[in-house]
Amino acid sequence: MAKKKIQQCLVLIKPDGLIKSLTGNILTTLTETKLIIVGAKIVQVDRELAEKHYHKLKEEKGEEIYEETLKYIQGHYHTDRVLALVYQGENAIEKIRKVAGETNPEKAEPTTIRGRYGRIVSSTGVFENVVHASDSEENAEREIKLWFEPNELSTVIYPTKEKKVTKNEIDWGEN
Repeated sequence: MAKKKIQQCLVLIKPDGLIKSLTGNILTTLTETKLIIVGAKIVQVDRELAEKHYHKLKEEKGEEIYEETLKYIQGHYHTDRVLALVYQGENAIEKIRKVAGETNPEKAEPTTIRGRYGRIVSSTGVFENVVHASDSEENAEREIKLWFEPNELSTVIYPTKEKKVTKNEIDWGEN
């Protein structure tokens, strides 16, 4: 087993998980990790947030899969919201990803969240895999900062600093 390390992991219960009323089942499975929740909220995902979250997908999978994935996470096919969670604890990323299963639901172990509840939509090729889980410490930090403001978390995860901004530093959009 990997060296014990306190980590954070972003988990999204995606629109298909919410519309199928799987939230309780998913949360129950996630409790098996013995991690603590330090942030939770319902988010209506707009295009800008979807693009930032899936910023690498276009070059990895192509324009068509990218666009379908953006529609999927924004709720064009199910519901227009996701449940965003931040879990924290020893080896959080490894533990969450183990119970979540492979990204491709057809390759995921049948006892994992994605193996039990995921599917691939044949018409679009999009993985409706019910949950997202950060895959590295770097991505966890980027994703948590994208989905949560510091004051929305019950503990300080990433240091922040306050900065006084003068009127001259503010871009008021005036020409």
